[in-house]
Amino acid sequence: MTENAYRGRFAPSPTGPLHFGSLITALASYLEARTHSGAWLIRIEDLDPLREPPEATKQILDSLQAHFLTSPEPPRLQSDRHAAYDQAIRQLLDSQHAYYCTCSRKQLKASGGRHSNNCRNRRRPPDGDYAIRFALETETAVWQDQLLGEQRQTVRAEIDDPVLRRKEGFYAYQLAVVVDDIDQHISHVVRGSDLLPLTARQQQIFRALGNEPPAWLHIPVILNSEGQKLSKQTHAPAIDNQQPGTNLLRALRALGQHPPSGLGGGSPLQVLDWALENWQPGRIPKQSRSEGEVT
Repeated sequence: MTENAYRGRFAPSPTGPLHFGSLITALASYLEARTHSGAWLIRIEDLDPLREPPEATKQILDSLQAHFLTSPEPPRLQSDRHAAYDQAIRQLLDSQHAYYCTCSRKQLKASGGRHSNNCRNRRRPPDGDYAIRFALETETAVWQDQLLGEQRQTVRAEIDDPVLRRKEGFYAYQLAVVVDDIDQHISHVVRGSDLLPLTARQQQIFRALGNEPPAWLHIPVILNSEGQKLSKQTHAPAIDNQQPGTNLLRALRALGQHPPSGLGGGSPLQVLDWALENWQPGRIPKQSRSEGEVT
């Protein structure tokens, strides 16, 4: 793969405004793409309207713009992509990489993940409500993370099979992220280490759809004072769009970089120019850190 083939992305879920942890991921993915002469795309993973305030997407995009983290392509909304997800599900069902599941969470928990309804052998849609699951093969996946080094994950057929479409009709992250990474020709993924446990499953879905998975780089997540990942659920405050230069400097320090104090008088463009000239991904910490450790 040539340098110019690099295509990365930042793909937040719009459950609330951009917070500091998400800014760090956005910045790391942006710098990795730009320093490889590649494209950096923005994708809004708006798959669950029950959890997504209507104003959140605009808030996220406004914050990225305020920090001059911009893309050469328009942002993609996954809510516009239902037809593509349906087509992928049909392909997986036809190739017997997916199946109709009528089991409830309670049933699966009681049976240790085994499908008492013999779902994996079902070839036609059942009556009533059902989810669609991916049929994993048992394997120990091995790959090289660009920050964390060699990774090994074991996934178990049936027990670990991920949902592709929920019983309510909502498409699952595990399906949509793979379908869109394939469609947008994403070659490299920079994301938080909280998503690392999903990688082996996603690699199987990539291959079942006829594509090789991207290269992975998992960065540490930022934790609040109680040791929880910053998120809407843990009441992470929105990033302050009125001080983008300061926010970017703080994010760079969280990523192990060493920008000069007061760089550019707080100008976000000058901070980004410095970052693009001096970006060293090898300095990214491998362990999660608390907000209080980022100064």
